[in-house]
Amino acid sequence: MSLIQNPILRGFNADPSIIRVEDTYYIASSTFEWFPGVRLHESKDLQHWNLLPSPLSTTTLLDMKGNPSSGGIWAPDLSYAEGKFWLVYTDVKVTEGAFKDMTNYLSTATDIRGPWTDPIKLNGVGFDASLFHDDDGRKYIVQQTWDHREYHHPFNGITLTELDIHTLKPMPETARTLYRGTAVALVEGPHIYKLNGYYYLFAAQGGTVFTHQEVVARSKTLDANSFETQPGEVFLTNVDTPDSYIQKQGHGALVSTPKGEWYYASLCARPWNRAGESAYAPRGWSTLGRETSIQKVYWDEEGWPRVEGGHGGKTFVEGPVDTIHTESAEDHSQHDEFDTPMLDLNWNTLRVPFTEKMGTTGDGKLTLIGQGSLANTHDLSLIARRWQAFYFDAQVKVKFNPFTYQQMAGLTNYYNDRHWSFVFITWNEINGSVIEIAENNRGKYTSHLKDKAINIPEDTEYVWFRTKVRKETYTYEYSLDGTRFTEIPVTLDAAILSDDYVLQSYGGFFTGAFVGLAVVDYSGYAAKAEFYHFDYHELGDTLQADDTYSWTASESRFD
Repeated sequence: MSLIQNPILRGFNADPSIIRVEDTYYIASSTFEWFPGVRLHESKDLQHWNLLPSPLSTTTLLDMKGNPSSGGIWAPDLSYAEGKFWLVYTDVKVTEGAFKDMTNYLSTATDIRGPWTDPIKLNGVGFDASLFHDDDGRKYIVQQTWDHREYHHPFNGITLTELDIHTLKPMPETARTLYRGTAVALVEGPHIYKLNGYYYLFAAQGGTVFTHQEVVARSKTLDANSFETQPGEVFLTNVDTPDSYIQKQGHGALVSTPKGEWYYASLCARPWNRAGESAYAPRGWSTLGRETSIQKVYWDEEGWPRVEGGHGGKTFVEGPVDTIHTESAEDHSQHDEFDTPMLDLNWNTLRVPFTEKMGTTGDGKLTLIGQGSLANTHDLSLIARRWQAFYFDAQVKVKFNPFTYQQMAGLTNYYNDRHWSFVFITWNEINGSVIEIAENNRGKYTSHLKDKAINIPEDTEYVWFRTKVRKETYTYEYSLDGTRFTEIPVTLDAAILSDDYVLQSYGGFFTGAFVGLAVVDYSGYAAKAEFYHFDYHELGDTLQADDTYSWTASESRFD
């Protein structure tokens, strides 16, 4: 019997919606402000997953220009009925303050790889919308419900609204509140399943932090307030398992195997602590963002679902008896020669697609055209990929000739517009072209080298940049010949690029760290930079003194 090692999707792959079509499993996950929208993976064994093209790849399907960080695509729902895939997704336009302005959309495809139909606008009642296909042919949208009134709780229960099966538009007169959650509050992320004469409602509670959990309720009908909460221990949570390697489990979806076994895919995180910090408060820093775990489920004598091993789940989970081995890469290392006119699936842009306004790729190079700063939420020339291991090196060759300090090009480690660092070629009045490292921390910009910026000799055509991420910290290096690298004496705190750190200062905290390539020219002269030979090389989850990879098969995050 094979063992599945959690997490199954490493690095920012949050809010999984899992389904099975015949012998193949699919997971859709949140992408927030990153483009293209919705991340899709497929597998036949629940252990090894391959990345598929994202469905929301055009501005017809998704237009996020100007969206706030951690707005955009929240908790997509993937389902399969009537011979096609159905995708419900939310585009959130406001994240801070009393309001969560959003629109829920529906798109379908007969092939998971597309094409996807133009979106049908559903409503803006609340986020985390999912589609329930009842066995009588009716269809419903079920969603968290937002209440902006300051004298009410903003999470106003789970609302069910029937869709007109011909137009697929909601019929608001049918809307009713099914469930208001428990005293834990913040009920969201609903999915409904009809099994053995019951409607089972799975929903998340407790916020997407270390108090997160998944609760289950059921009813014989879809009547208002008819759902009864599962008695006894909560279905899934790590709030009381602080020593577990996997944390924050909760929001997710249920799936059955062809042989009738059951599994639950959930968001999760793997926090780490700085030296000398308590491992309980703070519980840690999740620089890889919210990932995806899977737990095996059984049904008790009363017909309630339970997680095998208890509500804290396991790091190593028994795989299905009918598993079909899926070939996938051992890690997520990536080498890109930029030799095609399309970006690799691992690359993402912010809010808008990669177009000629941003740059071009092909014939062995990526050309980016400078636009706004890395703090810009409208016009930004950046491509980036997820951190998917705690230890990795990333490297790129750059050609850039700035003539003002308002022009910058290089390698970035990026969380959002307020939290990032950047090693780049720029210009100053003393030396001309120089290398600088800068960091944005809670919106405060700091130049780390200042008058010690590294001079680039006049006859230099290319500069190579490398970042070394070592879990708690990371550094930058440069080279003028591509062979001999010099470490820049600036060590940066990786925790600043985590959900947990960002949460301390404001409400958007849902993504994860990325490494990327960027060009800034806020002077408005559209300076161009060329990038060659990008390499992202994973070293793994644990690093020994000699920088060789090692995995410790432990259930505890402290061993």
